Amino acid sequence: MAFVSLRNVPDVITAADARHWAATTRGLLAVHRAEIDRLNVYPVPDGDTGSNLFMTFDGAIETVAADQAGRGVIGQASLAEELAGMSRAMLLSARGNSGVILSQLVRGFADIAAEPGVEAIDAPLLARAAARSAQRARASVAHPVEGTILTVASAAATAAQLAADADGDLAEVTRAMLAAAEEALAETPRQLPALAAAGVVDAGGAGYVLLLDALHRVVLGEAAPTRLASPGSVGERGRSAQWSTTVPYAGEPTSPDASPLPGEATGADGAEGPAYEVMYLLAETTEDAVEGLTTRLDALGDSLLVVGGPDIWSVHVHVDDVGAAIEAGIEVGRPQRIRVTHFGEQIAARHRDIADVGVVACAAGPGIAAVLRDGGAVVVESGPGQRASTGQLLDAVRQAHARSVLLLPNDNDTLMAARAAAAAARDEGLTVDVVTSRTVVQGLSALAVYDPGAPAGQNAIAMTEAAVATRHGAVTVAARDGLTAAGMCHIGDILGVVDGDFAIIGSDLAAVAVDVLRRLLSAGGELVTIVSGADAPAGLAATVTEALAADHPRIEVVHIEGGQPHYPLLVGVE
Repeated sequence: MAFVSLRNVPDVITAADARHWAATTRGLLAVHRAEIDRLNVYPVPDGDTGSNLFMTFDGAIETVAADQAGRGVIGQASLAEELAGMSRAMLLSARGNSGVILSQLVRGFADIAAEPGVEAIDAPLLARAAARSAQRARASVAHPVEGTILTVASAAATAAQLAADADGDLAEVTRAMLAAAEEALAETPRQLPALAAAGVVDAGGAGYVLLLDALHRVVLGEAAPTRLASPGSVGERGRSAQWSTTVPYAGEPTSPDASPLPGEATGADGAEGPAYEVMYLLAETTEDAVEGLTTRLDALGDSLLVVGGPDIWSVHVHVDDVGAAIEAGIEVGRPQRIRVTHFGEQIAARHRDIADVGVVACAAGPGIAAVLRDGGAVVVESGPGQRASTGQLLDAVRQAHARSVLLLPNDNDTLMAARAAAAAARDEGLTVDVVTSRTVVQGLSALAVYDPGAPAGQNAIAMTEAAVATRHGAVTVAARDGLTAAGMCHIGDILGVVDGDFAIIGSDLAAVAVDVLRRLLSAGGELVTIVSGADAPAGLAATVTEALAADHPRIEVVHIEGGQPHYPLLVGVE
């Protein structure tokens, strides 16, 4: 595109501009949060990417303001201090996968501002910051996928460098970044089949476009909008990138920003996984060395998490070859506080008398929370529209008062926040294992096998096995027309979810629920858990139980009044 030189535009981004940028981004996310929430690949209103991004930014700004007020330095911090504080606060306030990734994007800008001699960011430095941000975001995902926020960030970084190389000023670089991000966002449906079927763009990518929009507004001296843009558009200046069409697709019932990120670390996946957990802090290293270490550890095992920098990094991985994992760290830096845990029963039993284990679990409804507390867990309220942040999970880990904590996210879109909280807790000397419970019923199954007297490693294996072995389903009501795996649904239709797919369309809650359970039981089962939601009609669970008994008289049924939103019934089969 052609760049037009603008007059009366600042040549650098200062600390004051950074504060203005953060506030403007929060304003744009507040205006567009519902619009981004609607970028769902399913017709149930529990997608909350926009809300997650807004609350991540909102919480971070409040944290930074409170910290600066406490130190009496409001408005006096340097650019490096402003961005560093915002980056750390965003990681702790991050909600959902999108919030965690966005925190790493902001950290890329903080990295450049922290370099010696940098007091403000000019056009060339902005291009470097955009590139670092894109790198940071990709590094936060073990196996990056194109067609997501990662793709949008990379496109913006490339455009920034081209504009800077052409001697573009700050406004021209931000304009190029924004234009490239919008174009990349519009292309995301061509890269991810789920988005193409939905006729929507990536929700996380849409959030990053708003962050760049805010930056461009700050550079141009424009104010953030006070009203929602016209449906289907990005921003309010007549841009052409379409956010959605008229036919959403009903895919897996998790938040849309979670589904395009497969292959991330998921913790010990049972007895057949790696035998050892290796953790250490790594000092005296470089960014490039850590990148190489991450690649090497990814080949050695799973459950890989490498976060931190620039001075020290936290490394966590599950492997069979402990020596190779530690040697890889020695080759690139100086490992400190090395911890090795064997998942086997023989060694775990040796430490049984000194084990000090706690559980933290997320709950989407008051009834679920009560059951989790009865099972010995510290409960964090977390559900669609208000998922737990990294900081809230970290606070709960501390409240568990245990050297080793088992963390149950009970939701696919809270997994990344849980892992970020686990990494932060390890920096404080706590051992945290994230049990991969992607649904409430899987979390309940995991907690049922929790043994307070057993060591964390043994519990992590048993609880993960229980979660993974639990087949899950749900019944909900379509809030909009949409294309599902079972065909076209319409507002008011009853949808049955079977192991993550919208597989049934009907008109009666009880009949669909029974059909869901029959499909789940087709592979066998001994115990059925039914969790009633806040909108469940009276007697629904009893009706389903009676119908189920006719076909499976020996099946044991447990009913919980969960109180969760959006899903009148959640069901699990063990």
